[in-house]
Amino acid sequence: MATAMYLEHYLDSLESLPSELQRNFNLMRDLDQRAQDLMKEIDKMAVDYLGNVRGLSPEKRTEQLDSIEKMFSKSKEFGDDKVQLAMQTYEMVDKHIRKLDADLARFEADLKEKSSSSSQQKGDSDSGKKLKGKEKKKRKSMKEEFEDEIPRKKKKKGAPLSPEPEAAPISVPLISITHPSDVLDMPVDPNEPTYCLCHQVSYGEMIGCDNADCPIEWFHFACVGLTIKPKGKWFCPRCSEERKKK
Repeated sequence: MATAMYLEHYLDSLESLPSELQRNFNLMRDLDQRAQDLMKEIDKMAVDYLGNVRGLSPEKRTEQLDSIEKMFSKSKEFGDDKVQLAMQTYEMVDKHIRKLDADLARFEADLKEKSSSSSQQKGDSDSGKKLKGKEKKKRKSMKEEFEDEIPRKKKKKGAPLSPEPEAAPISVPLISITHPSDVLDMPVDPNEPTYCLCHQVSYGEMIGCDNADCPIEWFHFACVGLTIKPKGKWFCPRCSEERKKK
């Protein structure tokens, strides 16, 4: 498309060149013919003058010499005009040559710019595909990793419980995901149990409530405002409120 545009513009600029060249060449040929005719006439007058000079009066001699001199001056003017036309014709052709060189340089620059732009777009596209592939692999490996660590079953309400010694809070160390929005894009099994106040699946660091009758049991650190494991027993916000009422 760009090639056709440059070619069309250049051909348009050349449209008047042939007629202008032909006009200048015709004028130069006409001037040359006039100069040659004038030189022949000067030669003839010179021969007549030399043959009759002894019989001519001083005034006639001077008059004929002046006429020959004027004819030489006229012939010189014809020659000068012909030289000016030749120079004008040369400049006319040279102008179009310079324009062609400039158009070729601009065309090559446009081609390089388009080639560089297309290469950059292709590289960005390939990088995007690689990043998407890596993200999919990362999500898959993350799911496989935390699936091995999530609590498998909830405690059933009313189920008999064996006495447990007082111990430090229970936490499940997993990959460092601290907010539910971090795993929204990850594939989730619809049959997988949910936990915490946010009713999301198990992920990240979790802590278990020390109330044996807690209906939720497991909580994400971020959802209950924790960043590290607390010392001693830990009760979830709901169980804490109930204990205060008692």
